[in-house]
Amino acid sequence: MSAAEPVTEALLRRMPLPRHEKGDDKNARGAVLVAGGCVEVPGAVLLAGLAALQAGAGRLQLAVCRSIAVPVGVAVPEARVIGLAETEQGHIAAAAAPVLAQRGARARAMVLGVGTMAGAESEALTAQLLEALEGPALVLDAGALAALRGCRPALRRHAGRAILTPHDGEMAELLEIPRTAVLADPLAAAREAASRFQAVVVMKGGCTRIVTPQGEAWECDRGNVGLATSGSGDTLAGILAGLLARGATPLQAALWGVYVHGEAGRRLAADQGPVGFLARMLPGEVPAILAALGPPHG
Repeated sequence: MSAAEPVTEALLRRMPLPRHEKGDDKNARGAVLVAGGCVEVPGAVLLAGLAALQAGAGRLQLAVCRSIAVPVGVAVPEARVIGLAETEQGHIAAAAAPVLAQRGARARAMVLGVGTMAGAESEALTAQLLEALEGPALVLDAGALAALRGCRPALRRHAGRAILTPHDGEMAELLEIPRTAVLADPLAAAREAASRFQAVVVMKGGCTRIVTPQGEAWECDRGNVGLATSGSGDTLAGILAGLLARGATPLQAALWGVYVHGEAGRRLAADQGPVGFLARMLPGEVPAILAALGPPHG
């Protein structure tokens, strides 16, 4: 099978993002629903949500545990915040799946799993939601990935509109192989996951691989060591969702999102130093990067 093609500005310009004309309202750029977080990690949904808006999404909803809904809403006044049933341990309860399915059906893109922990409740929530959900493009991250081994038929209902974003440890769990095997050939692992789960796979790492279910592959080493920081993956998930909301295909969103995320890290490193910048700084770089790569509107 062919080697991965590098993601370059020239490649992205050959697949421009959807244009948004003067006079378009916020609905023309689509709605994003970010569902995730827990009492211990409430900030992940904030990072993903802000990144989605700064990638160009028109509207944002954040779905979190009921006990943290108000502070989340205060922290992100641009968002509508939905309080969900939660467990005694402070995680979103599986009983929230019908509400999420109803809300998700009204969004153009949905992020599931940021800031959530693997466990029986998270796996049940993901499985039930994938069974019931209709409509939006999906970005499945963190805790949502752990459920996928047991609900491949449900995930295949969303074939053609899902992006998975595992790092090497999550990939090893997805494929039920040793992490050392993933590290030995990350491109092969990404191809296997993309084929098995019929989704675009963004295999995160120092060099990130993007693979389609058909085995087409790209790689991007635009980032730097500074991106290896808490919350960086949450911002990537939000960028992907924001691009999906604007009308990009999953492959298009993956290629653009990975490049833009890496370029944001590169710019911050040049300004702040190679390590120590925060994930919350990344979304602020996104609009200028997108503008430099091509006009987002007419």
